Amino acid sequence: MSVIIPKKSADEFFEKIKELSGQDIKLCMQCGTCSASCPMSEHMKCTPRKAIHLAQLGMDEMLHEQNTCWVCASCHTCSVRCPRGIDLARVMEAVRQLTLRKNENFIEPSKMTAEEIKNCPQIALVAGFRKLTS
Repeated sequence: MSVIIPKKSADEFFEKIKELSGQDIKLCMQCGTCSASCPMSEHMKCTPRKAIHLAQLGMDEMLHEQNTCWVCASCHTCSVRCPRGIDLARVMEAVRQLTLRKNENFIEPSKMTAEEIKNCPQIALVAGFRKLTS
Protein backbone atom coordinates (compact mmCIF):
# COMPACT_ATOMS: atom_id res chain seq x y z
CA MET A 1 0.00 0.00 0.00
CA SER A 2 1.45 3.35 -0.99
CA VAL A 3 0.74 6.56 0.85
CA ILE A 4 0.41 9.77 -1.13
CA ILE A 5 1.48 12.85 0.80
CA PRO A 6 0.33 16.26 -0.37
CA LYS A 7 3.44 18.35 -1.14
CA LYS A 8 2.16 21.40 0.76
CA SER A 9 1.51 19.39 3.93
CA ALA A 10 4.91 17.69 3.81
CA ASP A 11 6.71 20.99 3.26
CA GLU A 12 4.80 22.67 6.10
CA PHE A 13 5.68 19.87 8.52
CA PHE A 14 9.34 19.90 7.44
CA GLU A 15 9.56 23.68 7.89
CA LYS A 16 7.94 23.47 11.33
CA ILE A 17 10.51 20.87 12.43
CA LYS A 18 13.30 23.06 11.05
CA GLU A 19 11.90 26.15 12.80
CA LEU A 20 11.57 24.45 16.19
CA SER A 21 14.78 22.42 16.15
CA GLY A 22 17.09 24.54 14.02
CA GLN A 23 18.05 21.35 12.18
CA ASP A 24 17.85 20.61 8.46
CA ILE A 25 16.71 16.99 8.44
CA LYS A 26 16.94 16.88 4.65
CA LEU A 27 20.71 16.59 5.17
CA CYS A 28 20.21 13.12 6.68
CA MET A 29 21.57 10.44 4.34
CA GLN A 30 19.92 7.57 6.24
CA CYS A 31 23.22 5.93 7.26
CA GLY A 32 21.72 4.48 10.46
CA THR A 33 24.47 5.70 12.78
CA CYS A 34 21.87 7.30 15.05
CA SER A 35 19.93 4.06 15.44
CA ALA A 36 23.08 2.02 16.01
CA SER A 37 24.23 4.50 18.68
CA CYS A 38 20.92 4.90 20.49
CA PRO A 39 20.80 3.22 23.91
CA MET A 40 16.99 3.37 23.84
CA SER A 41 16.31 2.06 20.32
CA GLU A 42 15.22 -1.38 21.52
CA HIS A 43 12.32 0.30 23.34
CA MET A 44 11.18 2.34 20.33
CA LYS A 45 8.46 1.36 17.88
CA CYS A 46 10.64 2.71 15.09
CA THR A 47 14.33 3.56 15.10
CA PRO A 48 15.61 7.14 15.06
CA ARG A 49 16.68 6.64 11.43
CA LYS A 50 13.15 5.67 10.44
CA ALA A 51 11.69 8.55 12.47
CA ILE A 52 13.87 11.02 10.57
CA HIS A 53 12.84 9.38 7.30
CA LEU A 54 9.16 9.79 8.21
CA ALA A 55 9.83 13.45 9.05
CA GLN A 56 11.69 13.93 5.74
CA LEU A 57 8.66 12.57 3.92
CA GLY A 58 6.28 14.82 5.89
CA MET A 59 4.45 11.83 7.35
CA ASP A 60 3.63 13.64 10.57
CA GLU A 61 0.62 11.52 11.55
CA MET A 62 2.61 8.30 11.20
CA LEU A 63 5.51 9.87 13.09
CA HIS A 64 3.22 10.96 15.93
CA GLU A 65 1.93 7.37 16.22
CA GLN A 66 5.44 6.16 17.06
CA ASN A 67 6.92 6.40 20.54
CA THR A 68 10.40 7.34 19.33
CA CYS A 69 10.33 11.00 20.39
CA TRP A 70 8.93 10.05 23.81
CA VAL A 71 11.45 7.30 24.52
CA CYS A 72 14.41 9.42 23.36
CA ALA A 73 16.59 10.03 26.40
CA SER A 74 18.12 13.17 24.85
CA CYS A 75 21.57 11.75 25.60
CA HIS A 76 22.91 13.28 22.35
CA THR A 77 24.90 10.16 21.42
CA CYS A 78 23.23 10.19 18.00
CA SER A 79 23.99 13.86 17.56
CA VAL A 80 27.67 13.45 18.43
CA ARG A 81 28.07 10.55 16.00
CA CYS A 82 26.01 11.92 13.11
CA PRO A 83 28.29 12.36 10.07
CA ARG A 84 26.06 15.20 8.82
CA GLY A 85 26.03 17.05 12.15
CA ILE A 86 22.28 16.78 12.72
CA ASP A 87 21.29 17.22 16.37
CA LEU A 88 18.68 14.49 16.43
CA ALA A 89 17.83 15.08 20.09
CA ARG A 90 16.64 18.59 19.13
CA VAL A 91 14.56 17.11 16.30
CA MET A 92 12.93 14.66 18.74
CA GLU A 93 12.16 17.56 21.08
CA ALA A 94 10.52 19.42 18.18
CA VAL A 95 8.36 16.39 17.37
CA ARG A 96 7.33 16.17 21.05
CA GLN A 97 6.43 19.86 21.04
CA LEU A 98 4.33 19.51 17.91
CA THR A 99 2.44 16.59 19.43
CA LEU A 100 1.87 18.39 22.72
CA ARG A 101 0.58 21.44 20.82
CA LYS A 102 -2.23 19.18 19.61
CA ASN A 103 -3.08 18.60 23.30
CA GLU A 104 -2.15 14.93 23.01
CA ASN A 105 -0.38 13.79 26.15
CA PHE A 106 1.87 10.73 26.04
CA ILE A 107 0.93 9.97 29.63
CA GLU A 108 -2.25 11.08 31.33
CA PRO A 109 -1.51 12.05 34.95
CA SER A 110 -5.16 11.78 35.97
CA LYS A 111 -5.16 8.10 34.94
CA MET A 112 -2.19 7.15 37.10
CA THR A 113 -3.02 5.00 40.10
CA ALA A 114 -2.11 6.04 43.62
CA GLU A 115 0.28 3.08 43.75
CA GLU A 116 2.11 4.24 40.60
CA ILE A 117 2.46 7.75 41.97
CA LYS A 118 3.62 6.46 45.35
CA ASN A 119 6.35 4.30 43.79
CA CYS A 120 7.77 7.00 41.50
CA PRO A 121 10.51 9.34 42.71
CA GLN A 122 9.10 12.87 42.83
CA ILE A 123 11.78 14.21 40.52
CA ALA A 124 10.85 11.55 37.92
CA LEU A 125 7.19 12.56 38.11
CA VAL A 126 7.96 16.23 37.66
CA ALA A 127 10.40 15.58 34.80
CA GLY A 128 7.95 13.19 33.15
CA PHE A 129 5.07 15.64 33.39
CA ARG A 130 7.21 18.42 31.89
CA LYS A 131 8.34 16.25 29.01
CA LEU A 132 5.23 14.17 28.33
CA THR A 133 2.23 16.41 28.95
CA SER A 134 0.95 19.66 27.47
